[in-house]
Amino acid sequence: MAALPELQPSKGGVRVELVVTSGQFELDGGSWDVDNNVWVVGDDLECVIIDPAHDGRRIVKSIPHERKVIGVIATHAHNDHINALGEVCDSTRAPAYLHPDDRVLWDQLYPVTPDRELADGDTLTVGDVDLHVIHTPGHTPGAVSLYAPQLGVVFTGDTLFSGGPGATGRSYSDFPTIIDSIRDKLLTLPDETVVLTGHGDSTVIGAEAPHLQEWVDRGH
Repeated sequence: MAALPELQPSKGGVRVELVVTSGQFELDGGSWDVDNNVWVVGDDLECVIIDPAHDGRRIVKSIPHERKVIGVIATHAHNDHINALGEVCDSTRAPAYLHPDDRVLWDQLYPVTPDRELADGDTLTVGDVDLHVIHTPGHTPGAVSLYAPQLGVVFTGDTLFSGGPGATGRSYSDFPTIIDSIRDKLLTLPDETVVLTGHGDSTVIGAEAPHLQEWVDRGH
């Protein structure tokens, strides 16, 4: 497991763990080397995996055998966030979760339908912690963030990073839409909420909120 910012587990022992994997992001005929954050959230008995990328075997091996994987969640369906999802689901027999608006990207990689659909306002529970699904389109049409108030964290995928929005220069993305998602759905969370991203370093909502207009002005 990789290093994390100082996060307190829930009263029931639910904690956040990080596995960093490396591979390639491919879209629109291009290919880029990337490091991805794969998040594991749970207690000693059960967990969910968020954005299984590149190395399914390593991800599965990081989880003790006695710990049941109850869900594999994609914040969005770019290949670098789901290219190990099939292997992880097959190995753990856990269902795959995806927002249906990202099927256009999912279908480029997988010929099967995701097991479960995510929708804005859904709640997924692991141990004593609720993960609230927030539809945050812009980077992709079906991008979601997962807010865990008991842990004081939000998993933003590629919607919000330390320093601004995720990329919107490729197919199926839109800059005004991602700005609306960030302004209306993420920057309204408590300032102390830790932002756990799909790539790179974590941040907090209060550190990013003052820069919204800068991002709008620069256009990316």
